[in-house]
Amino acid sequence: MDVKREFRKAGKMGNAKSLSGQKMSSRFLPEEQAEVDKLFDALSSSDGGMAMGTFSLEALKSHVKEALPPAMVTRLYNGMWRVKPTDRAHGSCSSVSREQFTVFLSHLLKGSCEEKGLMVMKMISVAEGPTKTRDVQKFTEDLVASVVHVLTHRHELRGWTWRKSTVPHDSMQAMVAQLLSEMKFQDGQKVLGPQCLDQVCDQALIEEWVFHVPCVGVFLSVVIHRGLCLLASSFDLSTLVPECHVDRGRPSESILDVLSVIYLSSHLAVEHRQCWRLLFSTQLHGQSFSQLCSLITSQGPSLIVLEDRDGYVFGGFASCSWEVKPQFQGDSKCFLFSIAPRMATYTPTGYNNHFMYLNYGQQTMPNGLGMGGQHHYFGLWVAADFGKGHSKAKPACTTYSSPQLSAQEDFQFEKMEVWGLGNLSEKDQGTNKKSILDSNPDARSLLEISGRTRHSEGLREVPKDED
Repeated sequence: MDVKREFRKAGKMGNAKSLSGQKMSSRFLPEEQAEVDKLFDALSSSDGGMAMGTFSLEALKSHVKEALPPAMVTRLYNGMWRVKPTDRAHGSCSSVSREQFTVFLSHLLKGSCEEKGLMVMKMISVAEGPTKTRDVQKFTEDLVASVVHVLTHRHELRGWTWRKSTVPHDSMQAMVAQLLSEMKFQDGQKVLGPQCLDQVCDQALIEEWVFHVPCVGVFLSVVIHRGLCLLASSFDLSTLVPECHVDRGRPSESILDVLSVIYLSSHLAVEHRQCWRLLFSTQLHGQSFSQLCSLITSQGPSLIVLEDRDGYVFGGFASCSWEVKPQFQGDSKCFLFSIAPRMATYTPTGYNNHFMYLNYGQQTMPNGLGMGGQHHYFGLWVAADFGKGHSKAKPACTTYSSPQLSAQEDFQFEKMEVWGLGNLSEKDQGTNKKSILDSNPDARSLLEISGRTRHSEGLREVPKDED
Protein backbone atom coordinates (compact mmCIF):
# COMPACT_ATOMS: atom_id res chain seq x y z
CA MET A 1 0.00 0.00 0.00
CA ASP A 2 1.18 3.51 -0.79
CA VAL A 3 0.97 4.97 2.74
CA LYS A 4 1.72 8.52 1.56
CA ARG A 5 -1.08 8.35 -1.02
CA GLU A 6 -3.58 7.00 1.55
CA PHE A 7 -2.61 9.68 4.06
CA ARG A 8 -3.07 12.42 1.45
CA LYS A 9 -6.40 10.89 0.39
CA ALA A 10 -7.66 10.95 3.98
CA GLY A 11 -6.60 14.57 4.34
CA LYS A 12 -8.32 15.39 1.06
CA MET A 13 -11.61 13.91 2.30
CA GLY A 14 -11.44 16.08 5.38
CA ASN A 15 -10.62 19.09 3.26
CA ALA A 16 -13.51 18.40 0.90
CA LYS A 17 -15.97 18.28 3.81
CA SER A 18 -14.68 21.52 5.28
CA LEU A 19 -14.75 23.27 1.91
CA SER A 20 -18.28 22.12 1.16
CA GLY A 21 -19.54 23.14 4.59
CA GLN A 22 -18.26 26.72 4.62
CA LYS A 23 -17.85 29.69 2.34
CA MET A 24 -14.64 29.36 0.33
CA SER A 25 -12.51 32.43 1.04
CA SER A 26 -9.67 34.06 -0.88
CA ARG A 27 -6.01 33.47 -0.02
CA PHE A 28 -4.94 36.75 -1.61
CA LEU A 29 -3.43 39.60 0.36
CA PRO A 30 -5.62 42.75 0.49
CA GLU A 31 -3.64 44.52 -2.24
CA GLU A 32 -3.70 41.37 -4.40
CA GLN A 33 -7.45 40.95 -3.86
CA ALA A 34 -7.95 44.55 -4.96
CA GLU A 35 -6.19 43.77 -8.26
CA VAL A 36 -8.27 40.61 -8.72
CA ASP A 37 -11.47 42.58 -8.06
CA LYS A 38 -10.40 45.27 -10.51
CA LEU A 39 -9.94 42.70 -13.28
CA PHE A 40 -13.29 41.08 -12.49
CA ASP A 41 -15.03 44.48 -12.63
CA ALA A 42 -13.42 45.16 -16.01
CA LEU A 43 -14.54 41.78 -17.36
CA SER A 44 -18.11 42.05 -16.09
CA SER A 45 -18.57 45.67 -17.22
CA SER A 46 -17.22 44.99 -20.71
CA ASP A 47 -19.72 42.14 -20.99
CA GLY A 48 -22.70 44.26 -20.03
CA GLY A 49 -23.29 41.96 -17.09
CA MET A 50 -22.42 44.37 -14.27
CA ALA A 51 -25.95 44.19 -12.86
CA MET A 52 -25.67 40.48 -12.34
CA GLY A 53 -21.99 40.66 -11.42
CA THR A 54 -20.85 38.03 -13.92
CA PHE A 55 -18.90 37.71 -17.17
CA SER A 56 -18.96 35.37 -20.17
CA LEU A 57 -16.37 33.43 -22.13
CA GLU A 58 -16.49 36.10 -24.85
CA ALA A 59 -15.55 38.78 -22.31
CA LEU A 60 -12.53 36.76 -21.17
CA LYS A 61 -11.41 36.18 -24.76
CA SER A 62 -11.78 39.88 -25.49
CA HIS A 63 -9.56 40.73 -22.51
CA VAL A 64 -6.84 38.17 -23.31
CA LYS A 65 -6.83 38.91 -27.05
CA GLU A 66 -3.81 37.19 -28.67
CA ALA A 67 -1.84 36.58 -25.46
CA LEU A 68 -3.08 32.99 -25.05
CA PRO A 69 -4.31 30.31 -27.47
CA PRO A 70 -8.16 30.15 -27.57
CA ALA A 71 -8.12 26.57 -26.23
CA MET A 72 -6.40 27.67 -23.01
CA VAL A 73 -8.75 30.65 -22.55
CA THR A 74 -11.68 28.23 -22.78
CA ARG A 75 -10.06 25.90 -20.24
CA LEU A 76 -9.53 28.79 -17.82
CA TYR A 77 -13.15 29.87 -18.20
CA ASN A 78 -14.48 26.34 -17.73
CA GLY A 79 -12.34 25.95 -14.61
CA MET A 80 -13.87 29.11 -13.14
CA TRP A 81 -17.43 28.25 -14.15
CA ARG A 82 -17.20 24.75 -12.62
CA VAL A 83 -16.36 26.09 -9.16
CA LYS A 84 -19.47 25.43 -7.08
CA PRO A 85 -20.84 28.76 -5.83
CA THR A 86 -22.12 29.12 -2.28
CA ASP A 87 -24.97 31.21 -3.71
CA ARG A 88 -27.45 28.59 -4.86
CA ALA A 89 -29.26 31.14 -7.01
CA HIS A 90 -26.18 31.34 -9.22
CA GLY A 91 -25.91 27.57 -9.58
CA SER A 92 -27.77 27.43 -12.90
CA CYS A 93 -26.08 30.51 -14.38
CA SER A 94 -23.90 30.02 -17.49
CA SER A 95 -21.51 32.89 -16.63
CA VAL A 96 -18.78 33.31 -14.00
CA SER A 97 -19.44 35.12 -10.72
CA ARG A 98 -16.99 37.11 -8.61
CA GLU A 99 -16.83 34.29 -6.07
CA GLN A 100 -16.07 31.64 -8.71
CA PHE A 101 -13.42 33.88 -10.29
CA THR A 102 -11.72 34.59 -6.97
CA VAL A 103 -11.81 31.02 -5.65
CA PHE A 104 -10.45 29.59 -8.90
CA LEU A 105 -7.49 32.00 -9.04
CA SER A 106 -6.83 31.82 -5.31
CA HIS A 107 -6.69 28.03 -5.25
CA LEU A 108 -4.74 27.75 -8.49
CA LEU A 109 -2.06 30.27 -7.50
CA LYS A 110 -1.90 29.92 -3.71
CA GLY A 111 -3.79 26.80 -2.76
CA SER A 112 -2.65 23.45 -1.38
CA CYS A 113 -1.94 20.53 -3.72
CA GLU A 114 -5.51 19.33 -3.12
CA GLU A 115 -6.96 22.72 -4.03
CA LYS A 116 -4.71 23.16 -7.07
CA GLY A 117 -5.49 19.62 -8.18
CA LEU A 118 -9.21 20.32 -7.92
CA MET A 119 -8.91 23.41 -10.14
CA VAL A 120 -6.72 21.53 -12.64
CA MET A 121 -9.29 18.74 -12.77
CA LYS A 122 -11.98 21.29 -13.61
CA MET A 123 -9.80 22.60 -16.47
CA ILE A 124 -9.05 19.10 -17.79
CA SER A 125 -12.62 17.80 -17.93
CA VAL A 126 -14.11 18.45 -21.35
CA ALA A 127 -17.46 16.68 -20.93
CA GLU A 128 -19.55 14.72 -18.47
CA GLY A 129 -18.18 11.33 -17.51
CA PRO A 130 -14.84 10.05 -16.24
CA THR A 131 -11.61 11.89 -17.05
CA LYS A 132 -9.14 9.74 -18.97
CA THR A 133 -5.40 9.94 -19.52
CA ARG A 134 -5.91 11.22 -23.07
CA ASP A 135 -7.78 14.21 -21.57
CA VAL A 136 -4.83 14.91 -19.26
CA GLN A 137 -2.46 14.59 -22.21
CA LYS A 138 -4.45 17.13 -24.25
CA PHE A 139 -4.54 19.52 -21.29
CA THR A 140 -0.76 19.18 -20.87
CA GLU A 141 -0.21 19.86 -24.58
CA ASP A 142 -2.35 23.00 -24.32
CA LEU A 143 -0.51 24.10 -21.17
CA VAL A 144 2.99 23.72 -22.62
CA ALA A 145 1.94 25.40 -25.88
CA SER A 146 0.41 28.27 -23.91
CA VAL A 147 3.60 28.92 -21.93
CA VAL A 148 5.65 29.19 -25.13
CA HIS A 149 2.90 31.28 -26.77
CA VAL A 150 2.52 33.84 -23.99
CA LEU A 151 6.27 34.26 -23.38
CA THR A 152 6.76 34.82 -27.10
CA HIS A 153 3.79 37.19 -27.30
CA ARG A 154 4.99 39.24 -24.31
CA HIS A 155 8.58 39.29 -25.64
CA GLU A 156 9.83 37.59 -22.48
CA LEU A 157 12.01 34.80 -23.90
CA ARG A 158 14.98 36.55 -22.23
CA GLY A 159 17.29 36.17 -25.23
CA TRP A 160 16.31 32.58 -26.15
CA THR A 161 14.52 31.57 -29.31
CA TRP A 162 11.53 29.42 -30.14
CA ARG A 163 11.44 27.56 -33.42
CA LYS A 164 8.77 25.16 -34.57
CA SER A 165 10.67 21.97 -35.16
CA THR A 166 10.37 20.26 -38.51
CA VAL A 167 11.99 17.07 -37.20
CA PRO A 168 10.27 14.30 -35.21
CA HIS A 169 12.18 15.16 -32.01
CA ASP A 170 10.01 18.13 -31.11
CA SER A 171 10.87 19.69 -27.75
CA MET A 172 7.22 20.54 -27.08
CA GLN A 173 6.19 16.91 -27.35
CA ALA A 174 9.26 15.90 -25.35
CA MET A 175 8.23 18.28 -22.55
CA VAL A 176 4.66 16.95 -22.57
CA ALA A 177 5.90 13.35 -22.42
CA GLN A 178 8.26 14.21 -19.56
CA LEU A 179 5.51 15.84 -17.49
CA LEU A 180 3.14 12.92 -18.07
CA SER A 181 5.83 10.36 -17.24
CA GLU A 182 5.66 11.51 -13.59
CA MET A 183 1.99 10.53 -13.33
CA LYS A 184 1.40 7.23 -11.51
CA PHE A 185 -1.75 5.16 -11.28
CA GLN A 186 -2.70 3.46 -8.01
CA ASP A 187 -1.02 0.21 -9.06
CA GLY A 188 2.25 2.10 -9.57
CA GLN A 189 2.01 1.98 -13.35
CA LYS A 190 3.25 5.05 -15.20
CA VAL A 191 1.76 6.70 -18.27
CA LEU A 192 3.79 4.95 -20.94
CA GLY A 193 2.52 4.56 -24.48
CA PRO A 194 -0.91 4.77 -26.14
CA GLN A 195 -2.17 1.73 -24.23
CA CYS A 196 -2.55 3.96 -21.14
CA LEU A 197 -4.60 6.70 -22.79
CA ASP A 198 -7.96 5.17 -21.86
CA GLN A 199 -7.07 4.77 -18.18
CA VAL A 200 -9.44 6.65 -15.86
CA CYS A 201 -7.82 9.45 -13.84
CA ASP A 202 -9.51 10.30 -10.54
CA GLN A 203 -9.11 13.40 -8.40
CA ALA A 204 -6.49 11.80 -6.14
CA LEU A 205 -4.26 10.94 -9.11
CA ILE A 206 -4.37 14.52 -10.43
CA GLU A 207 -3.53 15.88 -6.96
CA GLU A 208 -0.55 13.53 -6.70
CA TRP A 209 0.60 14.62 -10.15
CA VAL A 210 0.41 18.32 -9.25
CA PHE A 211 2.29 17.57 -6.01
CA HIS A 212 5.12 15.58 -7.64
CA VAL A 213 5.47 17.76 -10.75
CA PRO A 214 5.87 21.40 -9.61
CA CYS A 215 6.26 22.49 -13.26
CA VAL A 216 2.50 22.03 -13.75
CA GLY A 217 1.76 24.65 -11.12
CA VAL A 218 4.54 26.95 -12.34
CA PHE A 219 3.29 26.77 -15.94
CA LEU A 220 -0.24 27.59 -14.81
CA SER A 221 1.15 30.58 -12.90
CA VAL A 222 2.80 31.82 -16.11
CA VAL A 223 -0.51 31.47 -17.95
CA ILE A 224 -2.38 33.47 -15.27
CA HIS A 225 0.23 36.14 -14.56
CA ARG A 226 1.31 36.77 -18.15
CA GLY A 227 -1.81 35.70 -20.02
CA LEU A 228 -4.35 37.59 -17.91
CA CYS A 229 -1.87 40.36 -16.93
CA LEU A 230 -2.76 39.68 -13.29
CA LEU A 231 -0.39 39.99 -10.30
CA ALA A 232 2.53 39.91 -12.74
CA SER A 233 4.96 41.49 -10.26
CA SER A 234 4.51 38.57 -7.85
CA PHE A 235 6.06 36.09 -10.31
CA ASP A 236 9.84 36.17 -10.87
CA LEU A 237 10.32 34.92 -14.42
CA SER A 238 14.09 34.58 -13.93
CA THR A 239 13.50 31.50 -11.77
CA LEU A 240 11.90 29.84 -14.80
CA VAL A 241 13.86 31.26 -17.76
CA PRO A 242 17.49 32.34 -17.20
CA GLU A 243 18.73 35.33 -19.14
CA CYS A 244 20.80 34.37 -22.19
CA HIS A 245 24.17 36.19 -22.23
CA VAL A 246 26.01 36.09 -25.55
CA ASP A 247 28.60 38.56 -26.87
CA ARG A 248 26.57 41.28 -28.59
CA GLY A 249 28.77 41.35 -31.64
CA ARG A 250 28.51 37.59 -32.19
CA PRO A 251 24.86 36.52 -32.33
CA SER A 252 24.10 32.83 -32.81
CA GLU A 253 21.18 30.42 -32.57
CA SER A 254 21.57 28.02 -29.68
CA ILE A 255 21.07 24.27 -29.79
CA LEU A 256 18.62 24.86 -26.95
CA ASP A 257 15.21 26.46 -27.38
CA VAL A 258 13.26 28.04 -24.53
CA LEU A 259 11.49 24.82 -23.46
CA SER A 260 14.80 22.94 -23.25
CA VAL A 261 16.21 25.79 -21.18
CA ILE A 262 13.19 25.75 -18.85
CA TYR A 263 13.55 22.00 -18.35
CA LEU A 264 17.27 22.12 -17.56
CA SER A 265 16.93 25.20 -15.35
CA SER A 266 14.31 23.42 -13.23
CA HIS A 267 16.99 20.91 -12.16
CA LEU A 268 19.50 23.55 -11.07
CA ALA A 269 20.02 25.45 -7.83
CA VAL A 270 18.40 28.89 -7.72
CA GLU A 271 21.76 30.68 -7.98
CA HIS A 272 22.36 28.93 -11.32
CA ARG A 273 19.04 29.96 -12.88
CA GLN A 274 19.39 33.72 -13.15
CA CYS A 275 21.68 33.99 -16.18
CA TRP A 276 23.59 31.67 -18.50
CA ARG A 277 26.81 32.84 -20.17
CA LEU A 278 27.85 31.30 -23.48
CA LEU A 279 31.44 30.17 -22.94
CA PHE A 280 31.98 28.06 -26.03
CA SER A 281 30.09 27.36 -29.26
CA THR A 282 31.29 25.51 -32.34
CA GLN A 283 29.26 28.02 -34.34
CA LEU A 284 31.31 30.92 -32.94
CA HIS A 285 34.63 29.39 -31.92
CA GLY A 286 35.08 26.56 -34.42
CA GLN A 287 35.80 22.88 -33.89
CA SER A 288 38.87 23.15 -31.71
CA PHE A 289 39.45 21.18 -28.53
CA SER A 290 42.25 23.48 -27.35
CA GLN A 291 39.89 26.44 -27.81
CA LEU A 292 37.24 24.58 -25.83
CA CYS A 293 39.64 23.95 -22.96
CA SER A 294 40.89 27.52 -22.83
CA LEU A 295 37.36 28.96 -22.77
CA ILE A 296 35.62 26.68 -20.23
CA THR A 297 38.27 26.28 -17.50
CA SER A 298 37.91 28.34 -14.31
CA GLN A 299 34.43 29.50 -15.30
CA GLY A 300 32.39 28.00 -12.46
CA PRO A 301 29.48 25.53 -12.89
CA SER A 302 28.48 24.88 -16.49
CA LEU A 303 26.28 22.94 -18.89
CA ILE A 304 27.76 20.92 -21.75
CA VAL A 305 25.32 20.52 -24.65
CA LEU A 306 25.84 18.50 -27.85
CA GLU A 307 23.75 17.67 -30.89
CA ASP A 308 24.90 14.62 -32.82
CA ARG A 309 24.43 14.14 -36.56
CA ASP A 310 21.25 12.16 -35.95
CA GLY A 311 19.59 15.08 -34.15
CA TYR A 312 19.91 13.71 -30.61
CA VAL A 313 20.57 16.49 -28.05
CA PHE A 314 22.22 15.64 -24.73
CA GLY A 315 24.90 16.73 -22.30
CA GLY A 316 25.89 17.17 -18.68
CA PHE A 317 25.90 19.58 -15.76
CA ALA A 318 29.34 20.25 -14.26
CA SER A 319 28.87 21.49 -10.69
CA CYS A 320 32.26 23.21 -10.46
CA SER A 321 34.93 24.73 -12.69
CA TRP A 322 36.60 22.50 -15.24
CA GLU A 323 40.34 21.93 -14.76
CA VAL A 324 42.72 20.37 -17.27
CA LYS A 325 44.27 17.43 -15.43
CA PRO A 326 44.48 13.62 -15.80
CA GLN A 327 42.29 12.97 -12.73
CA PHE A 328 38.53 12.86 -12.25
CA GLN A 329 36.95 15.93 -10.66
CA GLY A 330 33.53 17.29 -9.66
CA ASP A 331 31.05 16.11 -7.05
CA SER A 332 27.67 14.43 -6.59
CA LYS A 333 25.76 17.54 -7.75
CA CYS A 334 26.74 16.74 -11.35
CA PHE A 335 24.30 14.99 -13.67
CA LEU A 336 23.85 13.89 -17.28
CA PHE A 337 20.77 14.74 -19.32
CA SER A 338 18.93 14.14 -22.56
CA ILE A 339 16.83 16.75 -24.38
CA ALA A 340 15.95 15.00 -27.66
CA PRO A 341 14.33 12.69 -28.49
CA ARG A 342 13.24 12.67 -24.81
CA MET A 343 13.81 14.88 -21.81
CA ALA A 344 15.41 13.18 -18.82
CA THR A 345 18.08 13.72 -16.18
CA TYR A 346 20.42 11.13 -14.67
CA THR A 347 21.90 11.75 -11.23
CA PRO A 348 24.85 10.02 -9.50
CA THR A 349 24.43 6.49 -8.21
CA GLY A 350 27.21 6.66 -5.60
CA TYR A 351 29.04 3.77 -7.28
CA ASN A 352 32.11 5.91 -8.02
CA ASN A 353 33.23 9.54 -8.17
CA HIS A 354 33.97 9.74 -11.91
CA PHE A 355 31.84 12.86 -12.31
CA MET A 356 34.01 15.03 -14.60
CA TYR A 357 37.22 14.57 -16.60
CA LEU A 358 39.14 17.01 -18.81
CA ASN A 359 42.60 16.23 -20.16
CA TYR A 360 44.71 17.45 -23.06
CA GLY A 361 48.24 17.02 -24.42
CA GLN A 362 49.22 13.75 -22.71
CA GLN A 363 50.33 10.49 -24.24
CA THR A 364 49.64 8.14 -21.33
CA MET A 365 46.08 9.19 -20.42
CA PRO A 366 42.94 9.71 -22.55
CA ASN A 367 42.69 13.21 -24.00
CA GLY A 368 39.19 14.67 -24.09
CA LEU A 369 36.21 15.69 -21.98
CA GLY A 370 34.21 13.03 -20.18
CA MET A 371 31.47 12.57 -17.63
CA GLY A 372 30.66 9.29 -15.87
CA GLY A 373 31.84 5.72 -16.41
CA GLN A 374 35.55 5.13 -16.79
CA HIS A 375 38.42 5.68 -19.20
CA HIS A 376 37.49 4.60 -22.74
CA TYR A 377 33.95 3.83 -21.52
CA PHE A 378 32.35 7.15 -20.55
CA GLY A 379 28.68 7.96 -20.15
CA LEU A 380 29.52 11.06 -22.21
CA TRP A 381 32.84 11.55 -24.01
CA VAL A 382 34.09 14.27 -26.36
CA ALA A 383 37.43 13.28 -27.88
CA ALA A 384 40.33 15.73 -28.28
CA ASP A 385 40.09 14.69 -31.93
CA PHE A 386 37.22 17.14 -32.09
CA GLY A 387 33.91 16.19 -33.66
CA LYS A 388 33.95 12.63 -32.33
CA GLY A 389 32.68 11.13 -29.10
CA HIS A 390 30.93 8.20 -27.48
CA SER A 391 28.18 7.42 -24.97
CA LYS A 392 28.62 3.92 -23.62
CA ALA A 393 26.09 2.36 -21.30
CA LYS A 394 25.61 -1.39 -21.27
CA PRO A 395 23.32 -1.68 -19.43
CA ALA A 396 23.84 1.80 -17.86
CA CYS A 397 26.58 4.26 -16.96
CA THR A 398 28.01 3.27 -13.58
CA THR A 399 28.33 6.85 -12.34
CA TYR A 400 24.95 8.26 -13.42
CA SER A 401 22.87 5.19 -14.34
CA SER A 402 22.24 6.89 -17.68
CA PRO A 403 21.42 4.99 -20.89
CA GLN A 404 23.17 5.65 -24.19
CA LEU A 405 22.50 9.34 -24.80
CA SER A 406 23.46 9.54 -28.48
CA ALA A 407 21.81 7.82 -31.42
CA GLN A 408 24.95 5.76 -32.06
CA GLU A 409 27.33 4.56 -29.35
CA ASP A 410 30.23 6.16 -31.19
CA PHE A 411 28.87 9.41 -32.56
CA GLN A 412 29.97 12.40 -34.59
CA PHE A 413 28.85 15.95 -33.98
CA GLU A 414 29.21 19.43 -35.41
CA LYS A 415 27.30 21.38 -32.76
CA MET A 416 28.50 21.83 -29.19
CA GLU A 417 27.92 24.55 -26.59
CA VAL A 418 29.09 25.20 -23.06
CA TRP A 419 27.11 27.58 -20.84
CA GLY A 420 28.49 29.14 -17.67
CA LEU A 421 25.81 29.32 -14.99
CA GLY A 422 25.25 32.34 -12.79
CA ASN A 423 27.81 34.97 -11.91
CA LEU A 424 31.49 34.08 -11.81
CA SER A 425 32.90 33.71 -8.28
CA GLU A 426 35.83 35.85 -7.10
CA LYS A 427 38.01 32.74 -7.00
CA ASP A 428 37.30 31.90 -10.63
CA GLN A 429 37.68 35.53 -11.68
CA GLY A 430 41.24 35.43 -10.35
CA THR A 431 42.22 32.33 -12.31
CA ASN A 432 40.25 32.41 -15.56
CA LYS A 433 42.86 34.51 -17.38
CA LYS A 434 45.41 31.72 -17.18
CA SER A 435 46.23 29.64 -20.24
CA ILE A 436 45.48 25.94 -20.49
CA LEU A 437 49.26 25.47 -20.31
CA ASP A 438 49.37 27.27 -16.95
CA SER A 439 46.93 24.78 -15.45
CA ASN A 440 48.56 21.76 -17.12
CA PRO A 441 52.35 21.67 -16.48
CA ASP A 442 52.72 18.36 -18.38
CA ALA A 443 51.27 19.93 -21.53
CA ARG A 444 53.62 22.90 -21.10
CA SER A 445 56.66 20.63 -20.74
CA LEU A 446 55.62 18.60 -23.78
CA LEU A 447 55.41 21.81 -25.82
CA GLU A 448 58.85 22.96 -24.67
CA ILE A 449 60.45 19.55 -25.37
CA SER A 450 59.07 19.62 -28.91
CA GLY A 451 60.92 22.90 -29.48
CA ARG A 452 57.77 24.98 -30.03
CA THR A 453 57.16 28.26 -28.23
CA ARG A 454 54.12 29.59 -26.44
CA HIS A 455 52.86 32.23 -28.83
CA SER A 456 50.64 33.70 -26.14
CA GLU A 457 53.62 34.26 -23.80
CA GLY A 458 54.21 37.95 -23.30
CA LEU A 459 50.88 38.88 -24.85
CA ARG A 460 48.77 38.25 -21.78
CA GLU A 461 48.40 40.44 -18.73
CA VAL A 462 50.42 39.11 -15.81
CA PRO A 463 48.07 37.79 -13.12
CA LYS A 464 48.45 39.47 -9.75
CA ASP A 465 49.60 36.28 -8.03
CA GLU A 466 52.50 36.04 -10.53
CA ASP A 467 53.62 39.62 -9.98
